[in-house]
Amino acid sequence: MFEKDLDTYWKTVVNTIHDGIMIVDTQGSIVTTNKALERITGYSREELIGQKCSILNCSIFGVARGKSGPHWCVLFKTGSINTHRCTIMRKDGSYLHVLKNASLLHDSDGNVIGAVETVTDISEVVEKDRQIAAFRRELRSEDHFHGIIAVSGVMRRVFDLIENAAQSDAPVIVYGESGTGKELVARAIHQISERRSNPYVKVNCAALTESLLESELFGHVKGAFTGAYRTRMGRFETAQNGDIFLDEIGDLPPSTQVKLLRVLEEKVVERVGDSRPIPVDVRIISATNRDLAQLVESGSFRNDLYFRINVIPVRLPPLRERVDDIPLLAESFFRKLRLKGEKKIDGVSIDAIEVLMSYSWPGNVRELKSAFEYAFVTCRESMIQPHHLPPDILRAKRSGAGAPSFNRDDIKKRQLLHALAKAKGHRSLAAEILGVSRVTVWNRMKRFGISRDQCTGMTEGNDPVEKSRDA
Repeated sequence: MFEKDLDTYWKTVVNTIHDGIMIVDTQGSIVTTNKALERITGYSREELIGQKCSILNCSIFGVARGKSGPHWCVLFKTGSINTHRCTIMRKDGSYLHVLKNASLLHDSDGNVIGAVETVTDISEVVEKDRQIAAFRRELRSEDHFHGIIAVSGVMRRVFDLIENAAQSDAPVIVYGESGTGKELVARAIHQISERRSNPYVKVNCAALTESLLESELFGHVKGAFTGAYRTRMGRFETAQNGDIFLDEIGDLPPSTQVKLLRVLEEKVVERVGDSRPIPVDVRIISATNRDLAQLVESGSFRNDLYFRINVIPVRLPPLRERVDDIPLLAESFFRKLRLKGEKKIDGVSIDAIEVLMSYSWPGNVRELKSAFEYAFVTCRESMIQPHHLPPDILRAKRSGAGAPSFNRDDIKKRQLLHALAKAKGHRSLAAEILGVSRVTVWNRMKRFGISRDQCTGMTEGNDPVEKSRDA
């Protein structure tokens, strides 16, 4: 291809490039552009040519602008701008994150006649960075206690008990209704204990038949039963020097209860089909949604085993008894779903929060999470409204059933107190958390009688909701 052919086809080549390109003269007037720049900026070629490049309101333009000298931009002194990250303003007034490169153009005599700039749209990269930062904030959130989200007084007492239980090797049992987060408590105990660097093994006692459960817990030798083609290590051996979590221990068969009792008393296991004892050093953390004391009275659960596993009982309250945590849980589930999904939903309306706080939540935190997953599917608006929630929740609201209702001012005050606590008293940050202006935060503080002194030094450790209730 000869040089004259290149001159003929250069426009086609430039318009094929994905990055935006524009050429400006020494006064900053746009001489020509390619199609990519039209797509990126929203301006047509005709609207750009002849305009000053300042029409794009580049965030680095003000820094680059010279205060003296014949040239309008320091580019004509430095000769180039290399991969500089900045923002430009599109025709519709929105701002776009871009990567800019620029270089001077010279004529055949070496005189500067203008400059060429390339603009790369990096808005998707910036959005991914924002999501990663949001995930990191979520992981560092002070509302989380090793994965458990709560600020209410009743849950803080549970957290204290978890920390104390983690320092002991005594058996722990977690009581709570289905969906309250019993497994999260068990994992938290493991994570903050001295056994955290060793295995954490989970077994659901209700998910397996009696024969399979014994093999799963204690292992078996080759030929112990039909299908035992090889010797297999049990979960207790796998959890050596760590923790084993026995979920739904109330469903443990009587024969397995006897063997578990021996593990607790003698710290040995015997594989199915073998009589050789194998020493194990494992802490047992169990959980149940049943009343074990009642099962003991009925004869379906061994009295001696009950007293061996019930050394440190941790009782998780149902969600209806920790209503103060509902806005916080709702915020956390909303953020996670928005980060994972593609929908541009801005938040949860006060009306929806009121419905959530008025519902009795028989499925507890698990049901609340499912409610938000449902709402994200049904919502086609900028805010989640009551009618986006599952029908069962709305029916309970209409019938007046469920937990005691809260008026809008009560909900707003709770949200404000929580945001101020999370922001450690900084009103600007609290406004950002609530998605309102700083003036709105100030007005609500005056309306609800929250003084400036109350906000100073406010932390999650001193629950503002509990304080306001006691006042």
